[in-house]
Amino acid sequence: MTRISVKVDGTTYEDEVEPRLLLIHYLRDRLGLTGTPIGCDTSNCGACTVDLDGETAKSCSVLAVQCDGSVVTTVQGLAQDGEWHPLQKAFHERHALQCGYCTPGMIMAARDLLGENPEPSADDVRHALEGNLCRCTGYQNIVRAVLAAADAEAASSAGASASSGREVAP
Repeated sequence: MTRISVKVDGTTYEDEVEPRLLLIHYLRDRLGLTGTPIGCDTSNCGACTVDLDGETAKSCSVLAVQCDGSVVTTVQGLAQDGEWHPLQKAFHERHALQCGYCTPGMIMAARDLLGENPEPSADDVRHALEGNLCRCTGYQNIVRAVLAAADAEAASSAGASASSGREVAP
């Protein structure tokens, strides 16, 4: 067993973990944060994407012991004071999910994109989400949702109301 200290969604946890425990299992089984799903368990689908020290990481490919001293944000940690993150709102409003299994990973990857590029094009969004698979939606509404969230965040910082008028080509 190895002792770790990790800050997850704003709360610091100190635990003894087996050195082989994956971050995804630590989050779900030890901390009860089931909003991050186990997808393929091989880091191919991206469903388990989290923010690890400011970078996206597929939590099925990171050991919990590697996170000692780190800050992890899950999709559950994006909401603030009961308010959904703009990406969460946009995914809901733009019907960017069907089964919802890929949604946490898509939102976390999109959040990383918007942190680096607050005004992405549809092609930028598609490129940023390449490591995340969806088997239901066809991606169009996901791209629309990310663009709408970018517009909402820009309008929020400018003090205006936002409505994405951008169209997404197939």
